[in-house]
Parts: sequence; C-alpha cells; structure tokens
Amino acid sequence: MRWLALILLGAALVVAGAAEAQIAISANDNKVVLVNGVVQVVKSPPADTVTTLNLKTSPPKVIAELEVPVSVVGPPLSVAITPDEGLALVTANQKIDPADPTKQMPDTRMSVIDLKTIPPKVIATVETGKGPAGVSINRQGTLALVANRAEGTVSVYTIQGKMVTPAGKVTVGDEKSGPSHAAITPDGKMALVTRDGDDRIAVLSIDGAKVEYTKRDLSAGLRPYGIDVAGTGTHAVVANIGRGGGDHDTISLIDLRAKPPRVVDTVTVGQTPEGIKLSPDGATVAVVMMNGSNKPKESPFYNDNGKLVLFRVSGVSLTKEAEAPIGHWSQGAAFSSDGRTILVGNMMEKDIQVFQWDGRALKDTGARIKVNGGSAAIRTADR
Repeated sequence: MRWLALILLGAALVVAGAAEAQIAISANDNKVVLVNGVVQVVKSPPADTVTTLNLKTSPPKVIAELEVPVSVVGPPLSVAITPDEGLALVTANQKIDPADPTKQMPDTRMSVIDLKTIPPKVIATVETGKGPAGVSINRQGTLALVANRAEGTVSVYTIQGKMVTPAGKVTVGDEKSGPSHAAITPDGKMALVTRDGDDRIAVLSIDGAKVEYTKRDLSAGLRPYGIDVAGTGTHAVVANIGRGGGDHDTISLIDLRAKPPRVVDTVTVGQTPEGIKLSPDGATVAVVMMNGSNKPKESPFYNDNGKLVLFRVSGVSLTKEAEAPIGHWSQGAAFSSDGRTILVGNMMEKDIQVFQWDGRALKDTGARIKVNGGSAAIRTADR
C-alpha cells in the first residue's frame, strides 16, 4: 500500500492530538467522472483513496490519505468507523471490468483500516456479497452489516479488536431488490435495510451475531436509499431518491418507539436526496440534494448547484429549517460530535465543503478541503 500524502500537520501534532481527535473519513472515487450529466469511466484511472480528517481543528484538517478501493455507486454511506475510532470499514461497490475497461462491474471487497497506527493502514480485505454498498457498525463496536446491492443480501461480520470476521448473510429480497444501506439501532437489536429496487425497508432482528429478516417491511417512498437512526433510538430518517426524472423527491421519518415501528411523516425536499444524516442529538436532519446538478446542462431540470437542506425532527413531524448551495453531483454529509460542523462531499469538485450550524443559522465557512478523488461517501463514528 503506497501513501499519497502523509501527515500534513506534522507528526508531533498528530501524536499529541490522537487521543482527542474526532475523525471523519471521506471515500474518494477516481474511476468515474460526470460529463454533462453522463457518468463515464476514466481511462487508466489513478487509485481510489480514503482521506482521514481531524474535526477537532477549525476548519478540519487532513491527517492522511491512502489508497483504498471505493465506489460512488450506492448511497454515500460506504464507510463506517468503530465507536472508539480504532477501525474503519470501506466497501467497494464497483470496479473496472477487466474485459472492457470502459465499463464497471460489481466488486466484492471491503477494506479494514487500522486508524490507530500513524499513519493509518489497511490491515485486511474481506469478501462481501456482490455489489457491497452501505455499511454500518453497531454502537457496541462488535458487529457490522453490509448491504449487497447486486444480490439481495446483507453480509454480517463480527468485530473483535482488529479482527473483522464474516458471520453469514441474510437474504432480504431477490437480486433486483437493491439492498442499499443497513442502519442499526443504538441497542444493537434491530436494523433497517433500504431496498431501492422494490421500494421497501426491511426490518432485521439482531441477537448477538444472529441476524434474521423479520419479514416485516416498511413503505416510505419511491426508492428508499440512504437511512440513518438517531442515537436516542427514538426515530430514523430515510431518503427516497425517486426515479431521477426531475420530479421532487422525499424524505421520511420512522417512529421507532411505535410497536411495531412505522413511517409517520414524509415531506417533499427536491431532486434526488442522495445523502441523509442525523445530528448527534437526533434533532436535525441534514439532506444532501443533487438538485439537478448531475443532469445535462440542456435539461429543463438542471441546476448549477446542489443543496444542503436541514430539517427539524419535532415529535412525529419534519420541518424545514435552513438550506445552502453546495457543489455538483454531491453525495454525503457528516456532523461533528457537537453537531455544529457539517461536512458535505462534492464529487465533481473533488472536495469537502464545511458548514457551521448553531441551531438557527446555517453558514458556509468558505473552507473547501481538497481530496484525491470525488468524495463519494463521508462518515464519522456513531456513538
């Protein structure tokens, strides 16, 4: 594994701050670009990368960058960090087709990164199902779930120290059901799996390493994709990305206190809510909308920027609070541990945009953190 960029703040600063640093990770895809609304495979692309960021500085600073296979295909939740920030898991949904380098094909890899070493390094690569996308780690740091988009399954892994071990698969649909992301409740006993292929959200039960499909599905909207569960365990939010035809799409609120859990509110947000993330206190929903920025410029649905839109969770309702322009073909969002800093990954600009949020006003700080590749996913640890 070859390092592209090492410690930018100096070794002494990283060592001194390691115990305090809150880490964010951006997974950066170099295999594809967007040319006037059309995704094209790059000829002989450079390696994909992962960038680690220190959120305890303002603006956040790059700690290090390493080569790791990633993919923009799937919701921007293809990286997960253990609660102690010791390990990161990064899935690779697509790879270049060796038989035709102008095309991509499903990958079957997940990289395990040791974040405690200086610099961080990949310590293992584990097999997943076909087309791994969203990955989540429970708040106990003992279990991980990976949604396999191309085969209708969820892969299960146990985590012990630095060992990530396959523990089976759960079938939640056929190969066209499109499992996109699996979000785990704080008590570690349930997971919600979005299936954008058949417009359902599957409910899984978890008992230790035993994960089962309960056969109960929730219905939120067209093509449920990204999903996140509040740290309070009271609710979840899901982004319904729709058909991409220019119509305004939706997000939905799921009441996890209800027996059984159910969708209780759905609101219209705009074109293609690609990313969705709850603040650490569960009160604010950050939605990253493509807003037509990924469409051809001659399209009547084209807009020259995406949008970061914030909603407030009030009981069983969602209320819009603020919005701000972002880049093009934008993907994921991540909150700092105090909920005041929001990071947004822009694919076309190959950077991360930094916002400040005080509960009333959303401010673009003007900081743009360059990364080596299009920021396809971004995440902090769920605690």
